[in-house]
Amino acid sequence: MVIDMENPILYRKRIIPDECIRLKDDIILSCHDDHIVTAWNALKPKKDLHHGYSCYFLNEGIKVSKFFQRDDSLICWYCDIVEYDYNRESNSLVTTDLLVDVIVYPDGLVKVVDLDELAIALEAKSITADRLGKSLLIVNKLLQIIYNGEFSSLQQYINEVSH
Repeated sequence: MVIDMENPILYRKRIIPDECIRLKDDIILSCHDDHIVTAWNALKPKKDLHHGYSCYFLNEGIKVSKFFQRDDSLICWYCDIVEYDYNRESNSLVTTDLLVDVIVYPDGLVKVVDLDELAIALEAKSITADRLGKSLLIVNKLLQIIYNGEFSSLQQYINEVSH
């Protein structure tokens, strides 16, 4: 995917709930043909989650985020399975969340979450069988990277900018 390097407009699209939000406050730290790194504050701060960094892997269908508490302590690495749609005319990138996520905790524990949302979305016809299949293939690929001890290859761009 070839992205205009001059600050693309970022959007997060969700299937459940059905919404598309412009990430107007996210700061693009670097933008390349194959990945974009951003810094952000939580849209809706929670008890723990305050801010973080994300790396959009444009050719992989993965967005890896590093979640921090207010005191900069690491909560986890949060991996969204996504689909990217870039519009050159508007220089906008819509990242559609394909529901299933993988969380990697500092102690190495790995959790796959929101698989139930895939079934709910399929039943509600909010997601096609093709998209569901794509989501499962990408999560499988991500898990193989993690299980093979290669997750650092997905963490490196964020680790270069965060502490």
